[in-house]
Amino acid sequence: MKNVQKIILPGLVLIIVALVYFTYFSPSDELGDFSKLDTNSNASVQIIVKFVKEKGITRDREGGAHFYVTDKKNREVEVSGPGKLPPGMDNAVSIVLIGHMTQSHFHAHGLELRN
Repeated sequence: MKNVQKIILPGLVLIIVALVYFTYFSPSDELGDFSKLDTNSNASVQIIVKFVKEKGITRDREGGAHFYVTDKKNREVEVSGPGKLPPGMDNAVSIVLIGHMTQSHFHAHGLELRN
């Protein structure tokens, strides 16, 4: 009986750890949610969003880029980002933004395209 308990308990712990990992920590292609980001934090986070092609990309005096994206709840947010944007941004299925949320917009330190 003790041998069975020595096998079952580690097996259950392993199953629970695997469930937690695959539920919360595994990478996903699902769009993110801006409402879950803390506007008082300057910590860089990653969020997957869709580019709003209709509003285009504008440049500021310092060479930075400004554009709009939407999250999974269709919340539209302005992004201020690096001046150099990757080619093919208009055709990307989704964009991974790396940066932080402010009171008025998302400040991106980097971005990558997903096809």
